[in-house]
Amino acid sequence: MPPSFEPRRKKRRLDDEMQDASEAQDLHVPERERFKPTEPREWTISIAVPTSLITNCVTREQRTTAVGSVARAAAIFSVDEVVIFDDSPVDQRITNADPDAYTGDVDPAHFMEHLLTYLETPPFMRKVLFPLHPNLRSQGLLPSLEMPHHPHKDEWLPYREGMTLELPPKGGKGTVVDIGMPQTVTITESIPPKTRVTLRMSDNPRGTPEPVHPATPRTEGGYFWGFNVRRASSLSAVLTESPYEEGYDVSIGTSERGLPLSRAFPVDQNPPDFKHLLVVFGGPRGIEYAAMNDPQLGEMGIAGARTRELFDHWVNVLPNQGTRNIRTDEALLIALTGLRRLWDYS
Repeated sequence: MPPSFEPRRKKRRLDDEMQDASEAQDLHVPERERFKPTEPREWTISIAVPTSLITNCVTREQRTTAVGSVARAAAIFSVDEVVIFDDSPVDQRITNADPDAYTGDVDPAHFMEHLLTYLETPPFMRKVLFPLHPNLRSQGLLPSLEMPHHPHKDEWLPYREGMTLELPPKGGKGTVVDIGMPQTVTITESIPPKTRVTLRMSDNPRGTPEPVHPATPRTEGGYFWGFNVRRASSLSAVLTESPYEEGYDVSIGTSERGLPLSRAFPVDQNPPDFKHLLVVFGGPRGIEYAAMNDPQLGEMGIAGARTRELFDHWVNVLPNQGTRNIRTDEALLIALTGLRRLWDYS
């Protein structure tokens, strides 16, 4: 019986396939996109969550997990901005907390901002942009967000997040940028090292990437591109300190005393038109607790039942719930699932 040469031929085929894949990567050949762009959009979705989300947590691990749940919900529902507002009594707030120490039990707003910003950052640049810190000691409990701007080596998108390096560029001009791929890229602009940049990639393998505004992937490409994190000192500051020049044109407050979603936004009616939508969540004692601890709202006489006057819509995301209370991280998933049809018609 003649010897079989099939294994050798099979090995040769595998070697050829690996070589072809390597060449495709080196030549910058686009791979299949996992994320399909929607229509380019100027409109945004923002959520606001209170610091009391973690004040009832006992351990570092519980606080870390709670913040990770917020980040995961924001990523899943393509939220563009996460606002953290302090709903604690003013006289109980610590104003001189050491930002280099663990802040989960003394400055929950700093702790939440730190972890949310860390999670939103592409993993390959976290070690450089986020030095070792006690707040990140339980980072192994944080979820993977897998957003479009968190790169995979086998995926191609027309935009990339990058971090500038101190390496000298070829030719002596421009800046070398790490984009989380085996090969770095060089841009013509001179940007200080350790700076995060958003790049529009060239379709030409020999082309040069172009730095663009961080919102460009959303406004021109139709890609969800992560979320901004903002701190607000109070509930009123969430509304008055909007980063958008025209503010939030539609605001929604969530409360067990609100209207069911089916009545607030009937299916047979057109959803409200908006450019910047804000959804505010309360802590264990509701949004009313945040209003009670807001000096500015106190001067205006807004507290208790009048808290609903701050919002265009006051909704109950889960009427007839089967538990005495719903945690804020649970309310996020429930509410965004019900509200998503206001902006996603697919």
